[in-house]
Amino acid sequence: MRRFSHTFEVAAPIEKVWLFYTDISHLGMITPPEMKLRIVKCTTDRQIAEGTEVWLEGNLVMKSRWHSRITYLKPYVYIDEMLEGRFRVWKHTHTFEPRDTGTKVIDTIDFELPYGLLGKVLEAYVEKQLAKIFAQRKESTIRVLK
Repeated sequence: MRRFSHTFEVAAPIEKVWLFYTDISHLGMITPPEMKLRIVKCTTDRQIAEGTEVWLEGNLVMKSRWHSRITYLKPYVYIDEMLEGRFRVWKHTHTFEPRDTGTKVIDTIDFELPYGLLGKVLEAYVEKQLAKIFAQRKESTIRVLK
């Protein structure tokens, strides 16, 4: 199992950042265009809640479809976990902390690939791709919320 973590600050109050990130449409605004992310189905129209399920399609390292569920949601933390997809384990914890100058956004992803030893080797590649994706998400979040 590997852990990827990405942290940044945005100059917006925590309530605004929380409302943005818990609105399912935020995915289209912060996901890099080359991922071609598409929400296939979601059990909510806008604001996610604990138990919300989402089916997505896009280029997550390679073209794939996945099904996730919000397994925990309390202000200002929520967790989405992949139920079906290319990863054996995908647990993404979104944490938001108030700061004097805005909000600290912390993404922590615990992941594991299938494929045995080959999967272990590929996890370093996946981590590099996640770093690129989350750098773009940071830029997009800051741009959208200013």
